[in-house]
Amino acid sequence: MTTKYSLPGGSRRDWFRKLGLATAGAAVGSALPAHAAAAAAPREKKAPDALAPLNRFPRMVQEYFVARVREAEALGEQRRAALRSRRDALAYVHTVRENIQKCFGPWPDKTPLNARVTGRVERDAYMIEKVIFESRPGLPVTANLYLPRGRKGKLPGVVGTCGHSVNGKAAEAYQGFAQGLARMGYVTLIYDPFGQGERLQYTDEQFKARHGTSVAEHLHAGNRQFLVGEFFGAWRAWDGIRALDYLLTRPEVDPAQIGVTGNSGGGTLSTWLAGVDQRWCMAAPSCFVTTFRRNLENELPADTEQCPPRALALGLDHADFLAALAPKPVIILTQEKDFFDTRGTEEAFGRLQRLYELLGAKENIALFRGPTVHGYSQENREAMYRWFNRVTKISDAQTEPALTLEKDETLWCTPHGQVAELKPRTIFSFTAEKSQALAARRGAVDGRALRHAVTDVLKIGGRGAAPDYRILRPLSGRKHPAKYTACYAVETGPGIHALVYRLCAEQLVSRPPGGIARAILYVAHQSADAELREEPLLAELLKVEPQSAFYACDVRGSGESRPDTCGKDQFLLPYGSDFFYSAHALMLDRPYLGQRTCDVLRVCDWLVACGHRDIHLAGKGWGALAATFAGLLAENVVQVTLKNALTSYTAIAESDDYKWPLATLPPGVLEKFDLPDCYRALAAKKLTQLEPWGPLAAPV
Repeated sequence: MTTKYSLPGGSRRDWFRKLGLATAGAAVGSALPAHAAAAAAPREKKAPDALAPLNRFPRMVQEYFVARVREAEALGEQRRAALRSRRDALAYVHTVRENIQKCFGPWPDKTPLNARVTGRVERDAYMIEKVIFESRPGLPVTANLYLPRGRKGKLPGVVGTCGHSVNGKAAEAYQGFAQGLARMGYVTLIYDPFGQGERLQYTDEQFKARHGTSVAEHLHAGNRQFLVGEFFGAWRAWDGIRALDYLLTRPEVDPAQIGVTGNSGGGTLSTWLAGVDQRWCMAAPSCFVTTFRRNLENELPADTEQCPPRALALGLDHADFLAALAPKPVIILTQEKDFFDTRGTEEAFGRLQRLYELLGAKENIALFRGPTVHGYSQENREAMYRWFNRVTKISDAQTEPALTLEKDETLWCTPHGQVAELKPRTIFSFTAEKSQALAARRGAVDGRALRHAVTDVLKIGGRGAAPDYRILRPLSGRKHPAKYTACYAVETGPGIHALVYRLCAEQLVSRPPGGIARAILYVAHQSADAELREEPLLAELLKVEPQSAFYACDVRGSGESRPDTCGKDQFLLPYGSDFFYSAHALMLDRPYLGQRTCDVLRVCDWLVACGHRDIHLAGKGWGALAATFAGLLAENVVQVTLKNALTSYTAIAESDDYKWPLATLPPGVLEKFDLPDCYRALAAKKLTQLEPWGPLAAPV
């Protein structure tokens, strides 16, 4: 069948549904398969007469991160405004390249590609070779190489990067642009990303997805990679670098005329690839480039791979990854009706325009805005063709030729459409292997070295004077195990408060009373208000220490400050608001778990200022992690009780499945220490462990 192809119209939700994806509730920008979301994060069930947990500060975390990202953006704008000459611009490009390498590097050694052609598809104006190459030893990449027919001499080449299509390179828009380029004379290589097309990493005996496809697999593989100091975006970019290496081995290709293009998630990868490899001579990212601030302010979650660690702390934004390729030709493609903010695209383009003007190459940067919704529409593809043709002079075509769309099976490189049947290595096996190597290298860590390691990994700074606090109005009818509950908002950082409850025998309004030497501080798993009613550990603590002052707290982003952002009821979803802020915390180089640990430390400082000399620190689940680290670092903590604490980060890194969210996984932790090191150290503070949880967030 020969047809003129254009991206389906309709809403973004309709488009994802056509790809076999769901939008994880109403979260703008998510693409998580519905069954994976449901399995990973079942909705909380409440009895008909149950009280809803208190949540009086649902926008606190959002506004905190907006303020921090605006600060980072303002610093970047100051640096760009200071550029006055071509020399300044060249120095800026050099600095940007160095900072990008800090996010993505170090890179592995280049190993043999072991490329092989497993089949060919003959067509009128081109041939498709089915190629499998190894981006790392034993890790296969499935790709289609489109070779023009009847052309003499070396031809320009293009690497195509796929968006979040379930069928990867076979998705209509993606095989469409590869075919369109081939018909114009380009040798085009388009490959399957991890978790898409033929490259599922987690399969059952029938080679079907066990953890969903696309975004679901990306999160499952990528989140835990942080534990061993890896970044999933770098792994994806490495696939693109090795795809370029393979393309350059082909005798048909002119190495001086190589481009990269992709849409959505492929727009991300083509942007990242422009930043990490200067061998490209042209680039055309579609439907991705905007600014980090616009995505944050619009509450738009992005994949793990779309959030480079330390990027914001290093002053990088989307435009900088394209600036790294300057002054080579780059066109940014966007859509008028995209969910990516086109205002941010214009801002990114404006920054690049000024840089290119200083470099004397203003004609080499362009912006094209298509009229439709998110996707590599025909209008955007044609803008890409015209831009590449302007650079290479291979064709004077202005419009897309007629396309013959192939069935998925026609483009398969493997016998039945999955590399899993070849029994290759998986990305998970590399993570587990590195975890084992790190454990052998670091050995046991204790004493001052352990405290320094915890401080370094979690980015915990000095604490200063005791924090200020607000006294909130008392609430009745909460069914807490005391006659009265006093409520305090303890200021633990700029614009951030930990919400603290004190159980009281009498009503307290002015301030916490003095005169009680010992206090119990309970750090909630998800809601101190709800757990005061429902958690048996609290009842036991009250029973065994009736003379101690009793407090329970919510750290930032939980309980009273649980975000209501990114759509309705998104907090517990793998692609929801808790993930959203965890990813931004990594880009700011302030891990979310470190921020929450700081909240506990500051509340401990506040308790000491209130007259409590000794603190018994308790925590449950997610809260047990912050309590563990705070217990190590806080001098006035003399006893620690943990319920449902994670057994070890090694267990997550080396287990096929896990259920702990990104917010609980500190980057690079296994390079420095593991949780059992902390638990051994806390034995000196009378540590009690109750019902520890393993990787599946269930008792072991």
